Amino acid sequence: MTHHLYLHTGQDETFRTLIEEKQIPELRFTQHKQDATIVLAAPPLVAPVIDDFPALRWLQSTFAGVDSLVQAGRRQDYLLTNVKGIFGQSITEYVLGYMIAHYRHFNGYRQQQQQQSWQPHLYQSLTGKTMVILGTGNIASFLAQAARHMGLIVIGVNRTGKYPKQHLFHDVYAIDDIEKALAVADAVVSTLPNTPSTESLLDLNMLNNCHQALLFNVGRGNTLKEDDLITAIEAGAIQHAFLDVFVTEPLPSSHPFWSHPQITLTPHIAAISFPEQIVDIFMENLVLWQQGKTLKYVIDFNQGY
Repeated sequence: MTHHLYLHTGQDETFRTLIEEKQIPELRFTQHKQDATIVLAAPPLVAPVIDDFPALRWLQSTFAGVDSLVQAGRRQDYLLTNVKGIFGQSITEYVLGYMIAHYRHFNGYRQQQQQQSWQPHLYQSLTGKTMVILGTGNIASFLAQAARHMGLIVIGVNRTGKYPKQHLFHDVYAIDDIEKALAVADAVVSTLPNTPSTESLLDLNMLNNCHQALLFNVGRGNTLKEDDLITAIEAGAIQHAFLDVFVTEPLPSSHPFWSHPQITLTPHIAAISFPEQIVDIFMENLVLWQQGKTLKYVIDFNQGY
């Protein structure tokens, strides 16, 4: 059976070239939305025009996050899959890199170099520190394993408090007991998806369970109640926040986070997906699709992930 593929990725020529190299005879490219049975797309680009694909049966997202496609009122009469399993290394480098730089004063030494100041500072090792990871999925598991190798104590937090690969974590708490986990955290890392249950989860009351913790948000911007963060920093709950995702992106120029000395911002780059990786996932799913088997990384529209 021939399937018609429509690309809406922002890098369509790159994706087309990579897919054509696979030489799949049953796959045809189309530039007509009404003919497309399969769509490979970036969710923010395709969401506004999702109703223009009457024949759509399967949409492969090029992002992990599919928030714009699972919003209330959007159509749900097709199979939606995202990309997973390719972000763990990048997220781990981001989190551990910033932790090491923070505890060993690397930014401060850079400033001292400009001033020709030879001033050593006592630093702290990661060994023995406690990292609390919100979420226990692919990214969290990769980070947990690497953090353990660096000597950290790793606690996971998920909906149930159970996890089949619990050997990656020293302990796992249910989300209802998150306060207990935050109370012992030296670093809190949110890898959570954007769902109704995670909306503003990290508000002032929740952050106040921390004691001089480092906060990393590499999941979704909506998990953190941004208006409460500076108050939590001033109260001593959060020592420094490293934020890669925000409610509004790009972050407005008037936002107070830009100039705060205890907040480090990055423009949603903690883990980017490369076209080659996405095409590998797409091709694997295409084979399953052709065989009538269950696809990998299927999104539950009700849960949002």
